[in-house]
Amino acid sequence: MKKIFAIAALLLASMGASYAQNNDALYQALGQKAGLTALMDDFMVRLMADARLQPFFKDTNQANFKAQLADQLCQVSGGPCAYKGADMKSSHGNMDINKTHFNALVEVLQLSMDAKGIAFSAQNQLLARLAPMNRDIITEK
Repeated sequence: MKKIFAIAALLLASMGASYAQNNDALYQALGQKAGLTALMDDFMVRLMADARLQPFFKDTNQANFKAQLADQLCQVSGGPCAYKGADMKSSHGNMDINKTHFNALVEVLQLSMDAKGIAFSAQNQLLARLAPMNRDIITEK
């Protein structure tokens, strides 16, 4: 049930998107920058071990990728960071990502959040804030 709810939350647009930029409660719940960095450390290990996703990231500079993800999640969660990476559409445009791939990534992120002890409510808030990105990431129908 948890997985279904979280995927549903991810697929719904966040109704409070403008509120998210002015409130750092989620950033605090995620452990601030140190917590997000630890989350991305765990996430990257799981991502590279997942046969469904590893091919997309095998040639990626992992240290840079982790740092950009941490900054992006920091910004999305209301923290003080500024994501300076490429926009989602241009960075995923030629990757042929479908809904199955996208849902696998969400699953791996959830496993990392569970492993790091992030509360279920904070997980769902983060996934809801990331939800609008699926339009630019899923490139294969």
